[in-house]
Amino acid sequence: MTNDKGIFIQNIYYMLSYAFRILRQDDYKKVTAEKFEKIHDLFAAILEKGVARQIKQGLYREYVPQQEELSVMRGKLNISETMRLEMQQKCRLSCEFDEFSEDNLYNRILKTTMHQLVVAKDVDEKQKEKLRKRLVFFGNVKLIQPDHIPWKRLIYQRSNRNYELLLNICYLVLSGMLQTTEDGSYKLMAFSDEHMEKLFERFVLAYYKEHHSDLRPAAKQIDWNHTEAPDETMIQFLPRMETDVVLTKGEKTLIIDTKYYGKSMIQSYSKETLRSAHLYQIFAYVKNMDKANTGNVSGLLLYAKTEDEVFPEGAPFVIGHNWIGAKTLDLNVDFDVIKSRLDHIVDEYFK
Repeated sequence: MTNDKGIFIQNIYYMLSYAFRILRQDDYKKVTAEKFEKIHDLFAAILEKGVARQIKQGLYREYVPQQEELSVMRGKLNISETMRLEMQQKCRLSCEFDEFSEDNLYNRILKTTMHQLVVAKDVDEKQKEKLRKRLVFFGNVKLIQPDHIPWKRLIYQRSNRNYELLLNICYLVLSGMLQTTEDGSYKLMAFSDEHMEKLFERFVLAYYKEHHSDLRPAAKQIDWNHTEAPDETMIQFLPRMETDVVLTKGEKTLIIDTKYYGKSMIQSYSKETLRSAHLYQIFAYVKNMDKANTGNVSGLLLYAKTEDEVFPEGAPFVIGHNWIGAKTLDLNVDFDVIKSRLDHIVDEYFK
């Protein structure tokens, strides 16, 4: 998507470091010193460092249900299975019990992701060798089919908080970069725009939370501005208005809707225009939040800049008393320039 893959991939690391603060700890500093030409090499490096750190602390364990045929009673007796064994004249008991084990969903996902990166053709051999050394410590952990992972079952608490970054990287690798071949194996794809959009959104919010906390950055849900009591039967069919970033200072509010597309502008009637759906969306957010029609609520479409695209960087325009604007954030420049651009947005709208 950008001309200089090295800078672009390095900026992905910086965006991840805002989305997941753990990346700023000493363990990961060597990653920033490396130059990556492929996104999966970056992910392999992050995983290797994170898993090495986790191995030192001890792999996460939890109670996992087990069922075994034993000579002595353990846990709860499975009566039907025990009767079956008795009919087969086996002097065994079918027991069900919980075992405190590292062979759980979290470690299975880690092992499976590292394994897929090791067998993938496009990953650098040096990264593969590092991952192989970490895989040795997962001998008691089973592999899991990548397309059978129940991602929504993952819950993070104090005992496994360090796994959040690692399993998010695993998700990006397994769901966004792997596709099944005809023989049932997996191969790496390019990093998808869909996953990049989610990272871009999370990064912008995290950046403002760290550097402009006085603006109370948050991702808020906006209620529809009903002029009369709504019909509860029909209101359930209205789409939810989930904002990416809302900044507030005094009476002024800025709603930022982040976008990541291969091309920000579209061709319409022999000229390039902003995407109408995006304008309708940000306008709906602004007008429904500005219930009193004060004009104190503004909206901004913030696009990740695509290569070789001319984007109009003029002043915001006013629609119905409210300022509506559109800007780009070039991800192919030094990261300090990206930060400066985000700071400038705050200055422009609030100062």
